[in-house]
Amino acid sequence: MIDQLQPMPTEWQRALAIVAHPDDLEYGRSGAVAAWTASGREVAYLLATRGEAGIDGVPPAEAAPLRELEQRASAAKVGVHSVEFLDHRDGVLEYGPALRRDLCRAIREHRPGLVITLNHHDYWSPGSWNSADHRAVGRAALDAVADAGNRWIFPELVEQGCEPWQGVRWVGVAASPHPTHAVDITDHLADGVASLAAHEAYLAALSGEPVEQQARRIVEDFAREHAARFGGRPCVTFELIGVG
Repeated sequence: MIDQLQPMPTEWQRALAIVAHPDDLEYGRSGAVAAWTASGREVAYLLATRGEAGIDGVPPAEAAPLRELEQRASAAKVGVHSVEFLDHRDGVLEYGPALRRDLCRAIREHRPGLVITLNHHDYWSPGSWNSADHRAVGRAALDAVADAGNRWIFPELVEQGCEPWQGVRWVGVAASPHPTHAVDITDHLADGVASLAAHEAYLAALSGEPVEQQARRIVEDFAREHAARFGGRPCVTFELIGVG
């Protein structure tokens, strides 16, 4: 018997998605965001870097503004209009107080009920190592949720007007090797494809496959991966962690 995935909770109005790079949310995940915004919920994006080290042959000073533009266009395809960048260095992100403080500040400012981040585990799946940036941001996001509710952690933020926020009820870890919940994206597959395809320069540098075709293949493959555990429906999966 295959363990069935449960539907993601819906008892929230605002979500904050925290990831390391432009495109992290689009690799099969933004279809869930499209479903949420279509239902009237608000989702904001926070990216720790501008992805400046992500395109071979394009110097970071040129890649950063290009990837920022593509990320903003991509987010708009799924109803997200708040996109912020923290300017940590792509590829050498470090887990620690500085990153936690930045994420804590954002959580206090956005005051979400749900926080989304990317896989913080060492592996995507057995034998497939996760990147250092993803691990650092995912773990920092989990810790920052707790930090956000404690006024004695980073008290300088309170002095700057960022009052504690204890309203995060769940953290959803996208692309986790241990998914527990899912979002049906039957009606939002096209949105997910469009959002990934908006990373045109990035995808074009990865392969000679046409960008639209590449985006459709990737999104549909992810959507089918766990469909058997979710009533046969195309879905985006999350490892759901309760807070408090």
